[in-house]
Amino acid sequence: MIEVGTEAPHFTLPDQDGEAFSLDSLRRRRVLLVFYPNDFSPVCTDQLSIYQEVMPELERKGATVLGITVDNHWSHKAFQAQLGVEIPLLSDFHPKGEVSRAYGAYIEERGHPNRSLVLIDEQGVVEWVYEAPTPLEIPGANLIFDALER
Repeated sequence: MIEVGTEAPHFTLPDQDGEAFSLDSLRRRRVLLVFYPNDFSPVCTDQLSIYQEVMPELERKGATVLGITVDNHWSHKAFQAQLGVEIPLLSDFHPKGEVSRAYGAYIEERGHPNRSLVLIDEQGVVEWVYEAPTPLEIPGANLIFDALER
């Protein structure tokens, strides 16, 4: 995983609508990157549903949440619609996993990101990271709230 204190790698990825989304557009805001394995998997569905539920409170605490995985933007759009989530979902599809690799969240032998969280501060520096021991473990929202309070 990327180390705390490192400048967050810049990126521009297509969002669920196919529009280019740049991390730089969120400078001066805290950003929580949520790397997850795949759209429509049962565990990912549960994880994003939980985060959607607490998103208003995360936003009140000043965090903007972004989901990132290697699925294409069409899959993201359908996944977002099915779940009813408003969290922007970014497609790290081509070159596959490039952003996930830059943040140290990519599992080469599996071909997708691990379930990882990266909190970036207002200056674009990584302030907190969490890497699940396995892609099957959901990082609870309490971890995020604790990180935001630090």
